[in-house]
Amino acid sequence: MRTLPASVVPVALGAAVAVGEGGARWWTVPLAALVSLALQVGVNYANDYSDGVRGTDDVRVGPPRLVASGLAAPAAVKRAAFAAFGVAAAAGLVLAAVTTWWLVLVGIASVLAAWGYTGGPAPYGYLGLGEVFVFVFFGLVATAGTTYVVVERLPAVTWILGAGAGALACALLVVNNLRDVPTDRLAGKRTSAVRLGEARTRVLYVVLLAVAGAAAVAAAAAGREGAAAGVLALAVAVPPVRAVRSGAAGRDLVPVLGATGRVQLVYGVLVAAGVALS
Repeated sequence: MRTLPASVVPVALGAAVAVGEGGARWWTVPLAALVSLALQVGVNYANDYSDGVRGTDDVRVGPPRLVASGLAAPAAVKRAAFAAFGVAAAAGLVLAAVTTWWLVLVGIASVLAAWGYTGGPAPYGYLGLGEVFVFVFFGLVATAGTTYVVVERLPAVTWILGAGAGALACALLVVNNLRDVPTDRLAGKRTSAVRLGEARTRVLYVVLLAVAGAAAVAAAAAGREGAAAGVLALAVAVPPVRAVRSGAAGRDLVPVLGATGRVQLVYGVLVAAGVALS
């Protein structure tokens, strides 16, 4: 639940960009939200399954996972992941049918990336590339994709706001990986936090929040002045930034994950409202 804003916010931002554009199909927004949300749920189940069967979660600091804790059979969790991907694919096919079939390729890439994060023979999440997936698919693709299915155009501002959403989604992942550095290192999971070390990972967290603020300012400079309201969301970021910068570790980072999700939610509400009204 703490990470669900990562799937909702980019859709809201992409839809806000479409306000004022001619020929809008607003009925596509709920479908775009369903695609994004189903992918988020699917990747969570996929990670639970893949990390569980690899033994990565045998010693876990964060909330218990289904496979590692024995709460659900691995096969059941795997089925749940693919069921969620199926929902995303079905909704995506409807969107492709009314816009362009090229979206099918985007959908296939999204599902493959979601599964390959921790699944398959060479999971890229174990190589420190998780933030790349999150920035691209829960930032740029989700935001720009929403704008496109609504108006079939891609104004420059949708890419700018996609970068802001992606940076905040990456901040969520950074907190998660920072919390798990000791156990991931032992399990051989070389996340970006393991590769960078804790000190530089804490700096990265602050930089990502700053990038989101800069994206709001850039969107305002690009003609959507109301986007500047997103800078106000950085006030909500003060407590989690203090916790990260002061050296919070392990279980103390669990509430920071929730606080970061709230930052993303506030940012999304303020920027989306500001863009839609400007």
